[in-house]
Amino acid sequence: MDERVEKIKTPEDCEKFARNAIAKDRPDLAVEAGRRAVSLRAEKYGAKTAAEKEAVQAVFAYEEVLTKKNGKRTKASRTWQMINRHGVIEAVERAVNRSAETQGYRSLIEMGLEEFAFEAVILRHPDVFSDEAIAKSEERLSSWQDNL
Repeated sequence: MDERVEKIKTPEDCEKFARNAIAKDRPDLAVEAGRRAVSLRAEKYGAKTAAEKEAVQAVFAYEEVLTKKNGKRTKASRTWQMINRHGVIEAVERAVNRSAETQGYRSLIEMGLEEFAFEAVILRHPDVFSDEAIAKSEERLSSWQDNL
């Protein structure tokens, strides 16, 4: 990560940096600033395990997608409700185990944030998730890669 991006202290400053990077034709730095914003927001959340931290990062990354799509800061309201109701890990399980795909994967790819898909988080932490969630994640990621 660029040292200028590493020094940024707030998500809001990351957003400013990203806008300036885009204006100066440096989309690579804008992506790094987006990742840094996601990381800073997740740190504030206070996840207890590595899997929870990555899952929360995934939610914040999805909010970046929603924000870009809507042109204004947008929360992943339904996802946060599910997290509040069931906990982080159970919410990810439920989202992935639905018959419909989780939303936003292609948008995450376009923003250079594909590692934040719930399916990717599950495959990095298979000891925390059910066999069903792992199987669905493997199937979806494989399918998505084939269609790119």
